[in-house]
Amino acid sequence: MKKSLVPFCLTLTILLGSAGMSASADFQKGTAAYKRGDYATALREWEPLAKQGNTDAMFNLGTMYRKGEGVPKNYKTAVQWYRIAAWWGHASAQGGLGAMYAHGAGVKKDYARAYMWGNIAATNGNKKAAKWRDVVEKKMTPAEIAEAQKLTHEYCKKTKGC
Repeated sequence: MKKSLVPFCLTLTILLGSAGMSASADFQKGTAAYKRGDYATALREWEPLAKQGNTDAMFNLGTMYRKGEGVPKNYKTAVQWYRIAAWWGHASAQGGLGAMYAHGAGVKKDYARAYMWGNIAATNGNKKAAKWRDVVEKKMTPAEIAEAQKLTHEYCKKTKGC
């Protein structure tokens, strides 16, 4: 647990330290650019917002890195953006992080963590994540399910995010 906390704390420090970077970044401008396939503009608009703590922008950057849209495909970077947004309660990022664990993309494959994040995302209203969690559960042993439920409980108790 301590190993995973260190990168999170370092990333959070970077995010908080860059809070004044760009007042000109515009989330909607980035969204419009993304929809028309102008990934360079989307990245330029969303990256400063993500570094300032905008969880929607974090999730979108994670998706861009996961898909290789306008940036080299990089699952580890996708996981980093998803993880930060997930810890701040972004249900889609929580579901995305669960999927990354289920596939072993950017992280070691871990059905217990996939289930945990899918369960948390479902609790936060992500219906797609609930379906995904149920698919993962069918691949798990009873011990893995118990571990996943324990992880979910610990996360919810620690963050009050469930």
